Amino acid sequence: MIKIVPTTLAEANAFIEQHHRHHKPVPGVAIVGRPVARFVDDGWTLEVNRVATDGTKNACSMLYGAAWRATKALGYTKLITYTLNTEPGTSLKAAGWRLIGSTGGDTWNRPNASRPRVDTHPLQGKLKWEAPQ
Repeated sequence: MIKIVPTTLAEANAFIEQHHRHHKPVPGVAIVGRPVARFVDDGWTLEVNRVATDGTKNACSMLYGAAWRATKALGYTKLITYTLNTEPGTSLKAAGWRLIGSTGGDTWNRPNASRPRVDTHPLQGKLKWEAPQ
């Protein structure tokens, strides 16, 4: 039987390092946190930044559901996440999330930016998902 339990960021990042498909751990950032894209950060929305499992059946769907329940309990009204456009979103669909659009994956770096960035993430298109209301 699987169950949701609290964990430290260090423990979560160690798990992500071992099991996540394409992202590395992100020090100092919550697994569910404020949206990465500034224009989505309206004070009422949170974003699932990482989900990784060891392959246990239904674990991802359970985590997405728990993230939404926790988000609502904290007073937020929306929870979003993104998948690569090559991923089917099976766990999200099973948890009742809906596909709301696509984004054209790209670099976060901008010419003449005050803070140049090095891309360590996939640059392909993404699909944007929203938790059930």
